[in-house]
Amino acid sequence: MTTPIYQVKADLFKTLAHPARIRVLELLRDGERSVGELIPEVGLEASHLSQQLGILRRANLLQARKEGSTVRYSVTDPRIFELLEVAKAILTNALVETRQLLAELEGLELVDHPEPPSRRRADR
Repeated sequence: MTTPIYQVKADLFKTLAHPARIRVLELLRDGERSVGELIPEVGLEASHLSQQLGILRRANLLQARKEGSTVRYSVTDPRIFELLEVAKAILTNALVETRQLLAELEGLELVDHPEPPSRRRADR
């Protein structure tokens, strides 16, 4: 029995559901990097970063290439950057709409509202 495509997609998004993994992918946009080059940019200890890189490799989002004693990582499919850009656009759009709504709410004049019932009872 084959896995339904919606399950495979969900698994992909689960793999992406960690800030360090997203950051790694963003950094690899400029080309391959070693763990040592990624550590200061991602902000994780080497062992934790290696775990995250392993998760991305098992999901076939990253590939590793040995260069002497150094392992260099790169993305397997550059379309992952398009996916990240689409996610950024969706988030940006949502924030713009929220900002516009907030601006509209701030622009409304406050109208006298009757006191809440609990306050009226307390004043009696």
